Amino acid sequence: MDKMLSMIFFGALAFGSLVQDTTAQTVHVVGDNMGWIIPSNGAAAYTNWAAGRTFRVGDTLVFNFMTDRHDVLRVEKNSFDGCNSQNAIGNPIVTGPANVTLDSAGDHYYICTFGRHCQNGQKLAITVSSSTGTGTPGANPPTQSAAGPSGANPPNPSNPTTPVVPSPSSSTQPDACAPTPTAAGPNSSSNPAGGSAPPPASSSSTILASFMLSLSSIALAIFI
Repeated sequence: MDKMLSMIFFGALAFGSLVQDTTAQTVHVVGDNMGWIIPSNGAAAYTNWAAGRTFRVGDTLVFNFMTDRHDVLRVEKNSFDGCNSQNAIGNPIVTGPANVTLDSAGDHYYICTFGRHCQNGQKLAITVSSSTGTGTPGANPPTQSAAGPSGANPPNPSNPTTPVVPSPSSSTQPDACAPTPTAAGPNSSSNPAGGSAPPPASSSSTILASFMLSLSSIALAIFI
């Protein structure tokens, strides 16, 4: 039962992280409803499609095409311009639809290697930007603010320290001497009061002891 609960717990964590990663990425369907085909208006169709979008590292391109009718191959720019696969990056994807994850920033070029499909406009060029963070701008303000207080604080603590140290050293010692005899006076005066209290306590104990002794004597005399 414990193993089952552990598996469910860790499975939920894995699923949550997967959902978070998926929502953080953008899926771009190449050509939208047109898909990955030979466009009727030539290469301008995919150029116009890419012009209205922002591509970032981690995003996914979806090429919708029929298997054995088209393919997708990433190439260098010179092969893109010449519509050839001499400078291919990886292997062609021949099964549609094809999902391509953008794993690096920069210019990406894709063509179809079937017949003269590329020459007729079945080619795509996009620019992928890296996802930028805000860590650098946040680091600058703390550096400046830390420098400001550091310059202003040293004079302030030094000034209060100088007057505080000498003044207590001279005035505190005489005052400390004065309380010492004053404290001794009350102690001596309180001692007599404390001395008067013990005698009644001791006398009462003496009376009680003598009374108990009398009772014991009487009891002893009775039993004897």
